[in-house]
Amino acid sequence: MMNTCCDSERLKWWSEARFGLSLHFGLYSVAARGEWVRSVEQLSVADYQRCFDAFNPEPGWATDWARMAKASGARYGVLTTKHHDGFCLFDSALTDYKATNTPARRDLVREWIEAMRAEGLKVGLYYSLVDWHHPDCPATGDRQHPLRHKADSPERDAKCDWPRYLAYLHGQVEELCSNYGKIDSLVFDFSFWQYTGEKWGAAELVRKIRALQPDILLNDRLGNEPRKKVPRPAWAGDYDQTEQDIPRECLHDDAGQPMPWEAWFTLTNSWSFSATDGLWKSPAAIIRALVNCVSKDGNLLLNVSPDARGRVPAEALRIMGEIGGWLSLNGGSIYGAGASVFPKPEWGRFTQNGDRLFAHLLEPVIGHVTLPDLRGRVADGRLLAHNAEVVICDYWNPEVQSFDGPDDIFFNFAQPTAATYPLPDPRDTVVSFRLTDEAERLKILTRLTEAKSRLLNNRVAQ
Repeated sequence: MMNTCCDSERLKWWSEARFGLSLHFGLYSVAARGEWVRSVEQLSVADYQRCFDAFNPEPGWATDWARMAKASGARYGVLTTKHHDGFCLFDSALTDYKATNTPARRDLVREWIEAMRAEGLKVGLYYSLVDWHHPDCPATGDRQHPLRHKADSPERDAKCDWPRYLAYLHGQVEELCSNYGKIDSLVFDFSFWQYTGEKWGAAELVRKIRALQPDILLNDRLGNEPRKKVPRPAWAGDYDQTEQDIPRECLHDDAGQPMPWEAWFTLTNSWSFSATDGLWKSPAAIIRALVNCVSKDGNLLLNVSPDARGRVPAEALRIMGEIGGWLSLNGGSIYGAGASVFPKPEWGRFTQNGDRLFAHLLEPVIGHVTLPDLRGRVADGRLLAHNAEVVICDYWNPEVQSFDGPDDIFFNFAQPTAATYPLPDPRDTVVSFRLTDEAERLKILTRLTEAKSRLLNNRVAQ
């Protein structure tokens, strides 16, 4: 039976999770020069066979990765079941080019799914729409195909049977949706040039997916930004997925309606394990990117890939552990939170969850911290990590100096509020404020006025 639930019901868990991890894992992990190694180096299937013959992840690789994901604070994961090279980590009945025929002799998708479920994490599967190994995928005219400059490509392509390839593609997606229980999300990659939308048989493919997995989430890569279009095609997917980029504001479709979205980033500069890429992003950079996404109603999907043995590099474990430590203290500002109704402050960002406003201080501030246009609107300010009070205060020197806006209010970490204190967490100090209703706002404004009068009277008396 087809699912009749609306987008918001399907997206509820995902929008609350906010942080997920992906991993690219396959024959290219043996080459250790990136998942596009066949294309970049124009390797033939025969050239690439040495990676197939050596692929043999250690037992327990999936458990270790899932435990790392759990410790990092991620709530979901996405595994590459088949990348552009056509190699399948699952035991597909439609090809021999799969992990069960390598020295591994195992269905690695099943291992990973079981490990993720054991950690209580949501399961997402990635599937490439293109396939450089399949004989019915044309090579000529495709600047990405490994055989694009080979002399025999035109002859080969004359024998290509596109409907037969579509049957293969659809059949493998049906296998993924049928053989592993409930799948929470399916990530397609990628559409280009004329290979988009109904070139993939997109409407029928999505119908098959929804029949097998009614609650599954789909990304938008069956086409080129199809969620922005009005009217939206039926195969548009549930959310927009940006890559190596965070939009400057919340995303909207062409009619101005909000769009759910996810930014997809790498922990180094490589999507798969690279023996020469040691350019690790710092924990602070990832934390701030996550906050950036959530402040614009988006998610962050971070790619952390193991080596060919299945081992997560030690530096990745360290970085992800630090991110998990920060989230264990400050996760209330991320999980279930989203964009604030208040504009971005100059010292950082806001996220919000109901009547809780979270101030993310990313830069040191001289003196007290300005909360622009929030006079009377906030109460009960506390450091989220420790539940320690901050001091909500008026401008420290009223009637002597003016400040930018009469509706501003301030806070600081201690008294006197005119002093400058270091940020308790230089990566991102989070202060939680309770937003007031109108009656409480008026009471607070009265107290602020009275306090200001007392201060001025004391100065006159002195």
